[in-house]
Amino acid sequence: MSEDGTRLTAHGSGLSRREFIAASAALVAAACGPAPPYDRHRFSVPSRSAVGLFPASYSVDLADVIGRGLADLDVSVKGKRVVLKPNMVEYEPGTSINTHPLVVAGAATACLRAGAAEVVVAEGPGHRRDIDYLLATTGLSDQLRDLKLRLVDLNHDDVRVVPLASQYMQVADLALPVTILQSDFVISMPKLKTHHWAGMTCSMKNLFGTVPGAVYGWPKNWLHTHGIAQSVLDLTATIKPSLAIVDAITAMEGDGPIMGKPRHLGFVAMGTDLPAVDATCARVIGLDPMKIEYLRPASLYLGNVKESRIVQRGERIDRYKTQFEVIKDLEHLRG
Repeated sequence: MSEDGTRLTAHGSGLSRREFIAASAALVAAACGPAPPYDRHRFSVPSRSAVGLFPASYSVDLADVIGRGLADLDVSVKGKRVVLKPNMVEYEPGTSINTHPLVVAGAATACLRAGAAEVVVAEGPGHRRDIDYLLATTGLSDQLRDLKLRLVDLNHDDVRVVPLASQYMQVADLALPVTILQSDFVISMPKLKTHHWAGMTCSMKNLFGTVPGAVYGWPKNWLHTHGIAQSVLDLTATIKPSLAIVDAITAMEGDGPIMGKPRHLGFVAMGTDLPAVDATCARVIGLDPMKIEYLRPASLYLGNVKESRIVQRGERIDRYKTQFEVIKDLEHLRG
């Protein structure tokens, strides 16, 4: 064998040293499986994540509840431009489709009391195009007026095309609203609901409302065609919300996210690790988070899903744990 490795005759392979090394590397790569659709070096999952379940009702001071949650979780919004992203889809009397306006107002007040430089409410409904109708019928417009808060319709906001931080959708970039991109602190504020396609609506799925309908259409069909779970993962990785505040005071079971039934739970869930918050809420309603299509891969690069890596704050999960009704196609998700 020559010094430059022009021919390797061991085992009669007839390969040069360079060819042998390249072939060995290819075999190792094949054994390890395909590369994930994200750069491992850009993400770091904490060893433990805190999730708070705080008792609440729509008749108590929700600003106080959420303010104590911020303190308990050691979350600071001082001096930051905060965007609250509630879940607004459609209005039907007697249902529990949308994040309750009092929870939105409570979060806004808590953030302002904690020193936020600005609080903006922003949403891009995927079902009802007329956001003014939703604001009026849900009562959110009254809360915004009383608190002098600005609302941004993300469906029609200015946009900027940004590269996606992961590529589960197999696309390189996405047009996102500048209100989201220029914020210092995005808070995802979903209504906890079952979802007939995704399994569950919580803080990660709530990010569908950040995608502008004026660019991608209604009801966010572009995301559906690229995969709901895949879209949830790429949006969470790219937007990187700083906090989740989940309205689980009255949730929705059955044929959610619109046709289901109200179900009282009586708490607000909070946490800075969105997969951990969603996994905890899934366990509360009787679903196995590792069976929810977007939570299993999320545990690899976005946050903690295993119960052993989630530190419970506020009330114990057993206080609220129950079994939500689900449609037949979701029975396999039960824990």
